[in-house]
Amino acid sequence: MSSTPDDKDAAADPDVRLFREAVQDVKRLGVEETPAVKRRPPRPLARFSRADRHAVLLESLTSEAGDPELAAGDELVYHRAGVQMSVLKKLRRGQYRVQAEIDLHGLTVVEAKQALRDFLADALHRGLRCVRIIHGKGLRSGHRGPVLKGVVSSVLRRVGAVVAYVSARQVDGGTGAVYVLLAG
Repeated sequence: MSSTPDDKDAAADPDVRLFREAVQDVKRLGVEETPAVKRRPPRPLARFSRADRHAVLLESLTSEAGDPELAAGDELVYHRAGVQMSVLKKLRRGQYRVQAEIDLHGLTVVEAKQALRDFLADALHRGLRCVRIIHGKGLRSGHRGPVLKGVVSSVLRRVGAVVAYVSARQVDGGTGAVYVLLAG
């Protein structure tokens, strides 16, 4: 075997020489001797919970509008049993980062329900934790009051993945928007 100038330079380096001495008895593994790499199977998709969420959201589209007694300036506050008050307080203060939002202004009740259902389904699919829904204050709804506000409240109460929701801070829409905390 002939030596190249690089081999002569490498042989003169004590670190290279020490390394070569350390690995001189190492044998290359054959193909049949390589250990099999075990790969984890892909995580199963929860078909039933996805179907359940879809059914609940679909039901929410066909149900009546929310509370007719809800006034334009009334604050929305809701939380599931077991949610700590500190979580609700942080949500009310806007301390959770809003990861997505939807504006329902100008939509009919049917359009708003469909848009809200699609938005929530997408947010749940993406694993989002906090979203904002802008429903408006219903100031142009006349004697009917805030129609979309009631619809949003009604739909959110029916979605099992909704942990809590509260009216937004004034800078984020006040009683015309809600922060929604989703199960993570």
